[in-house]
Amino acid sequence: MLPEFSRRQILTDPPQAGVEDHLEASPAECAALAQRFGIEALKRFSARFTRKPYPGGGLLITGRLKAEPVQLCVVSLEPVTEQLDKPFTLVVLPADGALSEDPDGPDEIQADATGHFDLGEALAEELSLSLNPYPRAAGAHLPLAQGEAAEATPRNPFAALAALRGAKG
Repeated sequence: MLPEFSRRQILTDPPQAGVEDHLEASPAECAALAQRFGIEALKRFSARFTRKPYPGGGLLITGRLKAEPVQLCVVSLEPVTEQLDKPFTLVVLPADGALSEDPDGPDEIQADATGHFDLGEALAEELSLSLNPYPRAAGAHLPLAQGEAAEATPRNPFAALAALRGAKG
């Protein structure tokens, strides 16, 4: 079964200067991704990027991911629409290429034995990592616990010590 936003590509050598490209999800793909990620909706999802050669027969893909996810506010449960505009860097390695163990390096995906890789799925994964885990509507705040009064000024944790010190003096 193919992922919701599958864009199978073949690992080829682009010119040294790079090749610019873009991908955009259809409304049906956006709906399927929203369902997969457990969000209310995904109004749009696209990426613009440049492919350049990478040492060892790989491919360096850098660009910007843009999306408009709709999630429920964690306080009020109202829909919250966000505008994501995130840079990304991916390295595509040949099937026999060694993956890096550098946790700070770019994300890597490996082409299969035929030289194909799924750029759409890699971008969908980037989107899932970019979603706000705690979306909050403007002005939404948690209600005070029952019996808890709002204090005009925060309590000083050292006030009790100061009172004891004054009583000894």
